[in-house]
Amino acid sequence: MIENQIFITDYNTPFGKITMAACNDALCGLWFVGQKHYCANISNDAPRYHNHPVFIRAQQWIDAYFNGIRPKISDLSLEPHGTEFQRSVWRALCEIPYGMYVTYTDIATRVGCPKSVRAVGGAIGRNPISIIIPCHRVIGANGKLTGYAAGIQTKIKLLQHEGVI
Repeated sequence: MIENQIFITDYNTPFGKITMAACNDALCGLWFVGQKHYCANISNDAPRYHNHPVFIRAQQWIDAYFNGIRPKISDLSLEPHGTEFQRSVWRALCEIPYGMYVTYTDIATRVGCPKSVRAVGGAIGRNPISIIIPCHRVIGANGKLTGYAAGIQTKIKLLQHEGVI
């Protein structure tokens, strides 16, 4: 493989087809096909390499997740591409345990920017590794299920699958 080369592949899940991107030895993207910011920063011409070890591990993680097992995020090597602020928000998302949810305000406070709820919401909306980095576990301050790049129905199904709602 070429150093710093990005590869992509598709994979079917019970909730729809996803596209994954690997950069070196890490997963750098996982999107539901058609979601907002789909394959952001990834060329449509990226080569497909279905047997990439990163994809095999990610597929095993996804299969375990949809089979009711609660795999650890740390079981995968992740390399989401974004600004330092976005990456700090995505790290905070990784701390939300299964069966729980938090508000955008909670995440803003965790990253040391309690008055930057809108900026946090923007970073959450651009999460490039759906499901694994659990942005679906964030709700509005009023308790409403707001926003999800793959659609609110997908967010509801993920939270139901995890037993949150």
